[in-house]
Amino acid sequence: MKKVILSALSILMFGYFVQAQNPTTPAPKLDLTGRASDHLMLQFGGDFLTGTPDSVKTSGFSRHFNVYFMYDKPFKKNQHYSVAFGAGIGTSNIFFDNTTYANLKTSGNTLLFTRVDSASNRFAKQKLTTIYLHAPVELRYFSNPEHPGKSWKLAAGLKIGTLLKGYSKAKDYQNLRGSSIYGKTYIEKIENKRFFNATDITLTGRVGYGIFSVDMGYLVNGYLRDGYGAVMNKVSVGLTISGL
Repeated sequence: MKKVILSALSILMFGYFVQAQNPTTPAPKLDLTGRASDHLMLQFGGDFLTGTPDSVKTSGFSRHFNVYFMYDKPFKKNQHYSVAFGAGIGTSNIFFDNTTYANLKTSGNTLLFTRVDSASNRFAKQKLTTIYLHAPVELRYFSNPEHPGKSWKLAAGLKIGTLLKGYSKAKDYQNLRGSSIYGKTYIEKIENKRFFNATDITLTGRVGYGIFSVDMGYLVNGYLRDGYGAVMNKVSVGLTISGL
């Protein structure tokens, strides 16, 4: 995933500089008066952890939901290309099956993922949630920059974030026979963000048509803080709605 995004960014940059440096084919002046500079970008999709140890077993649909406000600035020399930057909130929910328990209550400096055997009480469901304040930046290409809603688009860049909140949420504590001990509505929620990486550095890429695109992301610097647990990275794939 990281190589795919870096390749897309390299292609975008190479295409722009080749066209910008070619005096025999000057880019025509386009009418962008009807093109909005400010965009709301919504993203929803799946999250996947890589490099997980045997004690970590994910389950279900781990997912993200991001909301960003972006400012799009076309280049003067070639208006097919633009740079976009902005800010917003990114959330991620990683779900685990009932044989894995992430213990955020521990007083140590290592996040313990405990494997729960079949003879032990357990939670039916658990998830880890992180919420970041993000500053995304993209290099974009539009096949039809005068009408973005009718244009193929390609974008690559990165987003840098700072951790606002991290917590675990487990539901329905069961005995070894699978019966609820406190009732199915019982929820254990533990807020503790010190195990998660305080800074999010994610390579991003998108390809699509009109306001819809498929987005990809690769977390470069790790899901957990260095020395606080297993070295795991996160890969994201989803749908983006932008240009609203």
